[in-house]
Amino acid sequence: MSAPQEELQKTPLHALHLELGARMVPFAGHAMPVQYPAGLMAEHHHTRASAGLFDVSHMGQLRLVGPDAAAAFETLMPVDVIDLAPGKQRYGLLLTDEGTIIDDLMFVNRGSDLFVIVNGACKVGDIQHMQDRIGSRCQVIPMPERGLLALQGPKAVDALKRLVPGVEKLVFMTGAGFQWKGVDLFITRSGYTGEDGFEISIPGMQAETFARELLAQPEVKPVGLGARNSLRLEAGLCLYGNDIDTTTTPVEAALNWAIQKVRRTGGARAGGFPGAAKVLAQLDGSEALTRKRVGLVALERVPVREHTELHDAHGMGSQAMRVGEVTSGLLGPTVDRPIAMGYVPPKLATPGTRLQAIVRGKPVPMEVSAMPFVPNRYYRGPAA
Repeated sequence: MSAPQEELQKTPLHALHLELGARMVPFAGHAMPVQYPAGLMAEHHHTRASAGLFDVSHMGQLRLVGPDAAAAFETLMPVDVIDLAPGKQRYGLLLTDEGTIIDDLMFVNRGSDLFVIVNGACKVGDIQHMQDRIGSRCQVIPMPERGLLALQGPKAVDALKRLVPGVEKLVFMTGAGFQWKGVDLFITRSGYTGEDGFEISIPGMQAETFARELLAQPEVKPVGLGARNSLRLEAGLCLYGNDIDTTTTPVEAALNWAIQKVRRTGGARAGGFPGAAKVLAQLDGSEALTRKRVGLVALERVPVREHTELHDAHGMGSQAMRVGEVTSGLLGPTVDRPIAMGYVPPKLATPGTRLQAIVRGKPVPMEVSAMPFVPNRYYRGPAA
């Protein structure tokens, strides 16, 4: 007999998703909307043009509390936590002792604590990892009682400021507390679509009412996981479990930008994170990389999915050598062509390099491409 399936958890917006006609799928242990009746393509284009509302309540929210919290958290990641100013947000990477990626996350210095958002599929392990490693230095407090909404797109600010005046003053990668009808919100100007937008932490009990008010705004439509995936891939952003995992280091994943200078070279705070010897050796070139994450564009209109083998462009059939693998891929709705990310040897990582993807036994010509595939439109403040 097969083992009984574990019952899926439901987000605070579950009933609303069903009411809106969402197609629900299992994702990170939750029942989540993959798309609504309008469909993935329409939801994707609407987010790029206006404002899409995403339920991301499956993700893990937690607080790190105590005077030593920043210094403690910094011991787990190759990231500058101590110097992050209040109200500022940063991207971080939890690493194994071998320097590979346990999870990628976002965190904000809220002055009184560090507010951390981790991936849904990793949250139980992440929280346990933090409690085991730094629980004696600060409190690690999960926040399962809160929902999380993402409002993304160029008109997100227009819709949200009607409900929460003042959010328009936030700029990319900043956050602050707000009130909505007496409810405490914490809002960051960030997201994972490449567009301007916001992530809104709200008590779960009020999440549905707030979501309904957002959906009543003329700019806003609901968007599911399918379009969230196509948007993040066009933005050149990694999906944990596909493009990064415990087999990849930050340098292999081309995430060097996430490792601030103070953690790299010289000074008391250089190194000191799990796997530092390996990661720093890859950064300075003393340990050669065997692979690197790249963007890829198909030269024929054939979608190239994850786990597709990549071969060199020279030689055919048995003479063509396997050189890598696609980790994410689909037909990009905005660019209207097949795009992908994958890993190849560094000598093949230069934009313009030709490769072959083997799709159903047939070679599809691919070209290494710079990322993002669609220019990011984050709001960094009024133009000078």
